Amino acid sequence: MKLSYFMMPVHNLGRDYHATLMEDAESIVLADELGFSEAWVGEHYSSAVEQITSPMMFLAHLAARTKQIKLATGVICLPQYHPATIAGQAAMLDHLTKGRFIMGVGPGGLSSDFELFGVADLDRNEMMLESIDMIHAIWAGEPPYDIKGKFWNISLKQWVVEEIGLGHMAKPYQKPFPPVAMSVLSPNSGSIRTAARRGWRPLSANFVPVWNVQTHWETYADEMRKLGRTPNPSDWSVARSIHVAPTDAEAEAYVRKPGGTFDWYFTYLFKVFERLNVSAPFVTNKGDPGETLSPQSMRDNFVIYGSPKTVADKLIALRRELGPFGTLVMGAHDWQDKEKMQQSMHLMAKEVLPAVNRASNVTASAA
Repeated sequence: MKLSYFMMPVHNLGRDYHATLMEDAESIVLADELGFSEAWVGEHYSSAVEQITSPMMFLAHLAARTKQIKLATGVICLPQYHPATIAGQAAMLDHLTKGRFIMGVGPGGLSSDFELFGVADLDRNEMMLESIDMIHAIWAGEPPYDIKGKFWNISLKQWVVEEIGLGHMAKPYQKPFPPVAMSVLSPNSGSIRTAARRGWRPLSANFVPVWNVQTHWETYADEMRKLGRTPNPSDWSVARSIHVAPTDAEAEAYVRKPGGTFDWYFTYLFKVFERLNVSAPFVTNKGDPGETLSPQSMRDNFVIYGSPKTVADKLIALRRELGPFGTLVMGAHDWQDKEKMQQSMHLMAKEVLPAVNRASNVTASAA
């Protein structure tokens, strides 16, 4: 199992924007040093706590500061952009990272951004698919361009001047294009069927219960079988909020601290879900009444925490329950206590992951 890192990010309210932005960058540099295989970065324009407006710009900043870690958008909200804009920017980022770029795409996830960009009442899933098809058509083709769609038209014919290179669009470093990924949130998600049909990597979100995550693989595998393909569990990434401390007591005290890093994270998400009037995908047990959902129930049930041994045991149990997914994606959280959060990443990479993989190898040998 590989270890990756995912940040939305969600910072505690009232923290300085510049300070937290620098911390976000520092955490990915640390992940690279610790051997994390990937770092995923979200996109939000209209939230004081989910503050990275352009994951591609942020990752470009990190391209020269990191060595081996793959840099992934988690995700680019395609309905908010003209496809030609993303085609040009993503191609350049792929070169700046020398092919360490993973192109996570989605229809968007923040209602205030939908309002801001005027896409709240549009079919954003349809827009996403049209956009990525146009982006790939640009990369696969040569000028003149004449690509017509329902939401956008791309035309570049009159100003194609071959002898001076005018009219040509940048092509990515990876051929034919960077790998595409999609995040998955809802039970039996239609998005994961889209990922299966298009050969995209599915990534299950960290702020949903395990019973919900379990439906993601079931749905993906079902769609793959319908397509006559064999699903490969190593293609599946599962994100979880994780906190590792030297002892169980220290980990529990930090995770359950009122107003602390994890307490605020789930308070923020709960208030968003409450405003949207959605609770069913997030209840602890399948079929629980929606009114049982609370920030505390999410915090206490969705975070894997404890000593290195306890966390390793919990992750081994999780893989038995879900199946042998290929990548565990550790959710990033605010560095309210920088030392404790960095320590958690160190313990996760150097003690927990090796223990989980040793146990997996023993199990595989026994089988």
